Amino acid sequence: MRAYKGLVKDGKIILAEGAELPEGAVVTITIGEAEYIKASLRSALLRNQRRKAKVRVAVPALTALLAKKM
Repeated sequence: MRAYKGLVKDGKIILAEGAELPEGAVVTITIGEAEYIKASLRSALLRNQRRKAKVRVAVPALTALLAKKM
């Protein structure tokens, strides 16, 4: 059994330069706990950066009505 190092990018495994696997080879992927946690946190943080909170603007007419009642 041989081990190859690589990186997952866009759901695909990119092997280190010079690593060649025979066509049709059956592979097993293992991930270390620390790497899994780092990747999960990085993914969550990147996801939140893309989503921006929507700014809600109060309707001026409604605010004026509420101000008059007070």
